[in-house]
Order: sequence, then structure tokens, then C-alpha cells
Amino acid sequence: MTGVGRLPGISTAREYRREWLRSDVTAGLVLTALLIPAGMGYAEAAGLPAYAGLYATIVPLLAYAVVGPSKILVLGPDSSLAPLIAAAVLPLAVAGNPDSALALAGVLAVLVGAILLVGGFLRLGFVTELLSKPIRLGYLNAIALIVVVGQLPKLLGFSVDASGVLAEIAEIGRSVFGNDIDPLAAAIGIGSLVVIVACRVWLPRVPGVLVAVIGAIALSAAAGLTDDIGMVGALPRGLPLPSFGGVTWHDVGQLIGPAAGIALIAFADSGVLSRTFAARHGEDVNGSTEMKAIGVANVAGGLFGGFPISASGSRTPVAEQSGAHTQLASVVGALAVLLFVLLAPGVTAYLPDAALAAVVIVAATALIDVRGMFQMWRMSTVEFALAVAAFLGVALVGVLQGILVAIGLSFVAVVAQAWQPYRTELVRTDDRPGFHDVERHPDGHRIPGLVLVRFDAPLFFANGQIFDEYVRSVVAKAPPPVEWVILAAEPITGLDTTAVDELVDLDNYLESKGIRLAFAEMKGPIKDKLIRFGVQDRFDATHFYPTVDAAVDAFHRRTAADS
Repeated sequence: MTGVGRLPGISTAREYRREWLRSDVTAGLVLTALLIPAGMGYAEAAGLPAYAGLYATIVPLLAYAVVGPSKILVLGPDSSLAPLIAAAVLPLAVAGNPDSALALAGVLAVLVGAILLVGGFLRLGFVTELLSKPIRLGYLNAIALIVVVGQLPKLLGFSVDASGVLAEIAEIGRSVFGNDIDPLAAAIGIGSLVVIVACRVWLPRVPGVLVAVIGAIALSAAAGLTDDIGMVGALPRGLPLPSFGGVTWHDVGQLIGPAAGIALIAFADSGVLSRTFAARHGEDVNGSTEMKAIGVANVAGGLFGGFPISASGSRTPVAEQSGAHTQLASVVGALAVLLFVLLAPGVTAYLPDAALAAVVIVAATALIDVRGMFQMWRMSTVEFALAVAAFLGVALVGVLQGILVAIGLSFVAVVAQAWQPYRTELVRTDDRPGFHDVERHPDGHRIPGLVLVRFDAPLFFANGQIFDEYVRSVVAKAPPPVEWVILAAEPITGLDTTAVDELVDLDNYLESKGIRLAFAEMKGPIKDKLIRFGVQDRFDATHFYPTVDAAVDAFHRRTAADS
């Protein structure tokens, strides 16, 4: 089979079953009801013209249908990326020139796609592990706050001129109490909000977003409201062609850093969704292949008037629940959106900004997870602190800066845990075999002349001295005379040169007191490092034992022979 024939979409087409067709087409049409308003709403949340969200929906969906490994994953504009895109593009764009912002957003999407493609070929999917659960939790809650605060003025029919969440909240408060609210826009916005939420609560099978949007358009057209409140405006006729006019190489350089951050977030979200839905259908998705597919979709979207996209956590479940079996559902949805752009571009001239703001606010609130924050607080105060740091950093400092700060704090937390790990002395108990933590079994008893210790962390520069001092303190407290110290080394998974120096110093100290240092259950790679670090003569094979029991037996034999 040729290289093209191995593409996931082509392979699916070869194996397509006739009985899937109706379900895929139906799912695609249902999906369209969300693709249009969501795409336009997230484009506005990113500071771009609403129609750009449709271009960022059509092309990536078609591209991913060919190269994407997941059969039902739905790609498109996403609320979690919108603030990142706005933060990257708007400072570089010419004020009041939407074409400038669109060109920069297209370049940004191409850069994001290129980074993901390179990462996929280099098998760098593991970098998403930098976004631990606490960071994702804090990040998503902060994104929800940023999006909601940004859309509230549109919902209520006024505008604010402020930078930063706190400044925006203060400005919104002054506008609300200063009676700057447009009653007509607010009525449509809040009414749309009520319709969407009511459908979700009482009529979950009814697409509340579609009902609200069509209702707002019909009302605006019938009442002639286009000159009274803000409208999204008619779509440009035709389809966009590649156009990066006005973008300089300096702009490209400025966008590389944000592109890397967006690529990390986009793949983290997409990877989780892809694995989740693949597992539900008994399938497996290769992370590197997924990364390349998301990259291709971003490049394609960026070339044709779009902006960075990722998998959608709201539209993918809709496709699944509507019976989607394959990528054909996404293709049908993309073509339906394309027909809307070509055949009914003037409809959006009657769509109020307030109604679209309601769509975005409802979607963003789905990211809020207060219960998750409380659960994190109960489970781990350190991880809760990381989640709060991510939340505050993203909300108050900036999205990319906040994420980087949270990742840095995660590394600090990891080092701190390894710096002060759990360590204990091991003792025998009368009711169970083996050796056990003296803290958990204070009734246990020591073996005369022997000290057994365990250190639950890799040995490295930050904790080598702590390990040395701990062993010395246990030896000093043990009933004399101490003849052997055995380290239960199974938890030690790493070793560096600084820690080796501390081991040598400890061995010298113990040797000066006539005490032998031995190791039990040390892993092969750690022994190899001792050899590579040049201390194999000091710690030869007689110092190592496969189990703690074997080491204790050796101690008994040696002490019996010496007595």
C-alpha cells in the first residue's frame, strides 16, 4: 500500500460500511448546529472577525478527516485557546484593521502546526506531561474567567477599555452601576443565555445554542434591529485564499514563543480527548500520529483564513452521541458549514453580538470546575497550591506566563519532595514476615548489631547530604555496638556524582567506627552508575545483596563467624 493509502482517512474509506452512512450524515448535520455559532463565538473571543471562526472550522475538519487517527474527534476553535491567540496577535496587529489580525492569526496557526509536526516526527508527545492535573485545573478555571469577563460587555451591550481581568471587572462594574447597559442588547443576550441553559437542563435533546441563535436572528430581522444594537455582520463572499500581507519576519519571531505554548495546550487537550474517545470504542491512538495530525490541521487552517485550533471537548461528545462512526461525520459538518458560507453569507448580518456572547459564555462556563479544586484541596495541599498558582498566574499575569510559572513551580515541588523524602528504619515484627517501617510498627524489634534503613527517593545533589546525616543519626541512636548498616535500596531510582561522593563519605565514616555498609535490592542501572563513577573497588560485589533477607542472613553468618 502506498504512503497515501496508509493515511487514516483513506484506510477508513476502504473499510467503510454502508450501514454507517445514515448515522454519520445525521451526526454531521447535528454537529453543524454547534460548529457555526461556536466557531464564530470563539473567533470573537480571540479578538478576530467572527467569520474567521468558520474558516478555522471548515479546513481543519477536512484536513483532519484525512490524516487524523481518531475517527470521531472534532476539531475547531476552542475557548481554551482564544485568550492565548488574542494575547499573541492583538498587540502586533494594526489597530482597527481586521485583515492585519487575521494575517497574524494565520501565521500563528502555521507556526503552531509546524511545531506540532516536528514534535510528532520527533515523538515528543511526552512534553504534554508538563501540564499536570493541578496546572490544567487552574488553567481551565482561569480561562473560563477570562472568557466570561471578556464577553460580559458584549452580552450587556456596552464596551470597556481596560487591560487585564481585574481592570476589566472594575470597568464592567462601573459601567453596570453607571447605567451604561443597552437594555435591548442585554435583553437579547440574557434571553439567549436563558434559552441555552434551559434547553440543557430541561430539554437536553434540543440544541439550545441553535434555538437561541436562530431566535435572535429572526427577532433582529423581524424587528429591524440591525441599526439599534451591535451585529456580527455579513460574511465576506467566497472563500479565503492564503494571504499573510503585512506580516514581517519580526512579527514571525514574536509569534514563535506563543505558538509553542499554544501547541502544547492544543495537543494536551486533543491528546486527552483522542485517547478517551478511542478507548470507549475499543481503539488505540498513537500519540505521535495524533500530534502530526493536529499539526497538519493547524497548518491547513492557517493557510486559509483560520487561526490555531484543537480538539473540542463540547462538539466531540455531540458527534458521538449523535451516532458518528467515522470521520465522515466531520466531513459532512464541514461541508454544511461551507454551504452556509457560500449560500447564506448575509444571514449573520442579523445575528446580535449579544446572542453570540451568550453562546461563548455558556461554553466557557463548562470549563469551570470548582468541585475539582475542592477535591484537590482535600487530596493534596501542595497540588492545590499549584492549581491556585496556575489560576492566579493565568488570570492576572497572562496566559502563557501563568502556565510557565505553574510549570516551574511544579518542578520546584518535585525537587522539594525528593529533597526531603520519606526515610525510615526497618524492624522485624512478630506477626508478619519481612522487615517493616518502625514508624508504622513501633512494636517491632531491631536486630542487635544491625541498622536497617530505607530512603524513598533518588539520590542526587539536593538530598545526598540529608541521606548521609540521616544514616549517621540512626547509627548514633542504635544500641551499641553497631556492626553493619544495610540500605534497603529498592526505592532509589537515580544517582548522581554528588550523591556518590556523599556515599563515599558515609562509608569512610562508618568504616572508621568498624561498621560495614551494604546494599540490598539495588537496581541494576544504579549499580552500573557506581561502576561508571569509578567506585566499584570500594563497593565491590560483596556489598550487594538481592534481597533484604539475603543481606540480613549474610550479616548473621559474618557475625557468627567472627564470634
